[in-house]
Amino acid sequence: MENESEVRLIARAREDPEAFGELYQRYVARVYRYLYYRTGNPEDAEDLTAWTFHQALKHLSRYVDYGAPFEAWLYRIAHNAVANWLRQRSRRPVVALDAVQTAEPERNGPQAVVESAEERQRLLRAVRRLPPDRQELLILKFVEGLSNREIGIILERSEGAVKSLYHRTLVALRDELTDEAWLREAMGADQEEENG
Repeated sequence: MENESEVRLIARAREDPEAFGELYQRYVARVYRYLYYRTGNPEDAEDLTAWTFHQALKHLSRYVDYGAPFEAWLYRIAHNAVANWLRQRSRRPVVALDAVQTAEPERNGPQAVVESAEERQRLLRAVRRLPPDRQELLILKFVEGLSNREIGIILERSEGAVKSLYHRTLVALRDELTDEAWLREAMGADQEEENG
């Protein structure tokens, strides 16, 4: 059953809810990770993951394969779960990107490690200042590794709209990081003048 095609497995799960467990095993880790990055809280992510799969099982008969993977349908349910969760809490959504693991620099030494950590923190701060839809786009693209087409299904946008949003997001991040670097350099020069 390990290599059973997704189409056959979905058809079987429609007739036998026990078979849905196999779909759950295939996708639970990715759905949980997505929800964790959106909520920043393991308990909320667990609750929303359970709710996502409950809804998927409940509405499996409504799933129609339009050429997109079943996983994209699950992400759409998870996306809606987060949107409802955020509305209920009436707070600004925050993506907990602190947990993103990045490779350590090849350079050795404490200065290289500190510089790498500072760069990572600047990037995370810049990402957190983005609107929620752009944060979500970056998570789906870089953390989950989804294609523009799959992201479009989840965000209910065309593939072209996703590409455009992705481009605008990267330009905005670049500009913000460039402005921040310029400001840091200017402040550093001012401090040197005061000390000198």
